[in-house]
Amino acid sequence: MIKHIFVAIMTCFAIAAISPLYAQLKQENTLGSLWPTVERNYPGVSAKISAIDAAKLHERAIKSEMLPQVKTQVQHTYGTYEGSAGAFFPQPGFFNVSGQINALTGSAMAANSFGSATIEWELFSFGRLRKESEAAATLFRKTVSEKDAYLLNLKKALSERYIAVLFHHAKLTWTEKNVNRLNTIRAITAGLSAAGLIPAADSLLASASYVQALGEREKWLGYRVASAIKLSELYGDDTIDYTASVIRFSHPAVNQPKGVNTGNPSHPILDALDMQSRYHNLSGEAQKRSALPSFRVLGGYAYRGTGINPNGYVSGAWNAGFNNSTSNMLVGIGITWNMTDLYTNKLKGEELFKKARSAKLLHSQYEQSIQADVSASRAKIQQQEEQLRKTGLAVKQSQDAYDMYLARYKSGLITLSELLQIRRLLEQAESVYIEASRDYWMLLAYEAELTADFNFLFNNL
Repeated sequence: MIKHIFVAIMTCFAIAAISPLYAQLKQENTLGSLWPTVERNYPGVSAKISAIDAAKLHERAIKSEMLPQVKTQVQHTYGTYEGSAGAFFPQPGFFNVSGQINALTGSAMAANSFGSATIEWELFSFGRLRKESEAAATLFRKTVSEKDAYLLNLKKALSERYIAVLFHHAKLTWTEKNVNRLNTIRAITAGLSAAGLIPAADSLLASASYVQALGEREKWLGYRVASAIKLSELYGDDTIDYTASVIRFSHPAVNQPKGVNTGNPSHPILDALDMQSRYHNLSGEAQKRSALPSFRVLGGYAYRGTGINPNGYVSGAWNAGFNNSTSNMLVGIGITWNMTDLYTNKLKGEELFKKARSAKLLHSQYEQSIQADVSASRAKIQQQEEQLRKTGLAVKQSQDAYDMYLARYKSGLITLSELLQIRRLLEQAESVYIEASRDYWMLLAYEAELTADFNFLFNNL
């Protein structure tokens, strides 16, 4: 018996020790719990990641242009070989058959084979390749910043749609309260009317108010369903449990610190504009330097076979094109300079410099705008907190007043119109409080976007 009692006591202690741990592990759903799924599954995020991958490949492709360029060709042809004297400018569409102009014997057609490999390495280009490589790296960082800016905008969209769901849910609950109040009044009025204590018109008036409240409930039910559909478009699933957030929406923690009051200096939008300005600057430098000469090391090897032997006899056989082979090699250095590009590339470079200056000025404009908007947002949030406190007090007082007037109506001390008027005041106070809560959370979402910090919003809603 003592052993059983001891086991029971130890079991109670174990349950008491495990219960707090279970409570810690069981986290309530918040707005932040939806974000990982949205970030992982939303197609727009995948599109931005693909753009980053493309920019990285572009950067690697630009860097590969600094390596030696190797080209090769192999061909086997069959045709005439009659040569011609004279000179010409080689243009696309011309081809060479032979440099031989003496009369040959044998076939009028000959086979030829040819293969070559060349290597070209640009040793010095006045920094053009380096600037192009730096521009490609900057473009990659700009793409990363654009992705971060997109995620920030997506967080705000998710927050606004989640707040809309909670707002419409609160409105629906509010209309259900009104329906219940009017149903209670309707039942009391029907009883008093049947007893002959009040006119029958009062019963009709109470019934009309009740039916009107039913119609209002259907309206907000439609709004809640629509907002839930919009939220599921981001989340990818329509089974979202926002029960815990309903209480936090209606009772926001207005006394908790919200974070910094100034704009984030590393805001993704500002980073993207900064990278865009740098990219145009580097591209302009590369464009101007591309007008300067290019110094290259050249090398090549060629193999050639023909059906024409050294004695002047021409074989018409196809495989004879691999006979009478010769091979040559050539190395050297070269300088390439397109003089016309001196003026053209200078204009293109100036164009890019102007774009860089435009992006830099936009950066300054956005930075000033964000700082001003953050300060304005903090002022609005502080006043919104005051509105929440006062409207919350107004709801409590209106509820107490309604309860007292309902008791007086049951006792026949006031008329139905007076009770309905008090109920209307309570309804308006509750509606104003719900809208104030919505405005408060929307202001927090706006400030979170400005400061690039959604931690408070994601953890408290």
